[in-house]
Amino acid sequence: MTTDLLMLAASAGLAWVLIMTAATPKLIKKGLAWGFSNRDHDEHFAPWVERADRAHANLQENLIIFASLVVVVHLTGHANGTSATGAVIFFAARVAHAIIYVAGVPMVRTLVWAVSIVGMFMVASTLLG
Repeated sequence: MTTDLLMLAASAGLAWVLIMTAATPKLIKKGLAWGFSNRDHDEHFAPWVERADRAHANLQENLIIFASLVVVVHLTGHANGTSATGAVIFFAARVAHAIIYVAGVPMVRTLVWAVSIVGMFMVASTLLG
């Protein structure tokens, strides 16, 4: 398995961790009946739980692009050191982004997000050469 694909799988695992980070305290607070309901009414939870939801949504948006790039790079045989390094940067930055987002550190969060975008560009750049 290439490093690119390994980082893609790890990023999917991170998405699962963020889902559980947000869902578990909600179920503890509201119970299984609420969990199985349609949840039509807005519920408010601790700010860190809501930030975990937003961190997950942000990861989902970026993971679609990252996954597409990694799959194309892999299938076209363009995986190399640059794509591997970019994938590692993406994943590491996304882990940092999740932690910083849930902790509620605003400006640093955006800077770390930008680092993850650099990682994606590194993966994408391998398709140009």
